[in-house]
Amino acid sequence: MIQTPTDSATSPGTAPPSVPALKVFLNLIKFSHSIFALPFALVAMFLAARQTGQWFPGIGAFVLIIGCMVSARTFAMTFNRIVDRKFDAHNPRTRNRPSVTGALSVRWMTTALVISAAAFIAFTSGFWGLLHNPWPVMLAIPILGFIAFYSYTKRFTWLCHFVIGASLGLAPLSTWVALVPPRGPLISIQIIWLALAVTTWTAGFDLLYAMQDIDIDRRDRLYSMPAQFGPRVTLIVSRLCHGCTLLALAAFGMALGGGLVLGPVYWIGWITVTILLATEQALVKADDISRINLAFMTINGIVGLVFGVLSIAAILWI
Repeated sequence: MIQTPTDSATSPGTAPPSVPALKVFLNLIKFSHSIFALPFALVAMFLAARQTGQWFPGIGAFVLIIGCMVSARTFAMTFNRIVDRKFDAHNPRTRNRPSVTGALSVRWMTTALVISAAAFIAFTSGFWGLLHNPWPVMLAIPILGFIAFYSYTKRFTWLCHFVIGASLGLAPLSTWVALVPPRGPLISIQIIWLALAVTTWTAGFDLLYAMQDIDIDRRDRLYSMPAQFGPRVTLIVSRLCHGCTLLALAAFGMALGGGLVLGPVYWIGWITVTILLATEQALVKADDISRINLAFMTINGIVGLVFGVLSIAAILWI
């Protein structure tokens, strides 16, 4: 029998009346998890700055990038909580979410959804005014559509884990597209390596996280990989994903296909990430996922921070 973590560790629960709605909302969408993809966007930001002959793109561009990241993730998570309310209500792990219990109304969440979408479009428009770059605002609606699409994929394909991976993988790609054109190439092979690393890293840990809901997904006929193929196959695929992450990060550091070759500081980060991902995989077993919160939340947060700090240091060192 698979051992699972307690519901209290993964569900916000019903908020007392005294807790402000905004605080309940931020807990519901796991706002603190923005740290997962943000370091990779910042790495892309410093790399893009070097591409255009700077060490820093400026405070204006920095604020716009942070604004885009936060508003896009808020939109995606809010959309997910709205459209998945029926499934969340039938899952013991998620049935106490405020979106299910009524602590946050659908109207409140829909308002937050519209505001976050409008904020994202506004932030992307800022690059047009600041850098005369129309690409971000031209791509704003397609990007919002793609990250919202993820919420439906579990209904028809076990590739859903790779769709959420690609959603986070857009962070470094979008950062590059926002900062480099029209002064440089629309895209770079080096950034594609970084986006691939984020995509496979995210898919790998999402596969582990989904192992909590194998029985529930099977009952509700949802197409997660654990529900379709079982925990042992899921673990193998997750480990292959994280192996691809390390290969992609190595290609990124060596600038395979063109770009800036990164020095020793970067490779210290790469070795650290390797150890962390190996630890994450060792914590989760096919018949015991009781340490999933440590593997998913703590270690992945450290991966992002370590990689981000050391990669930026390596880029500035050049």
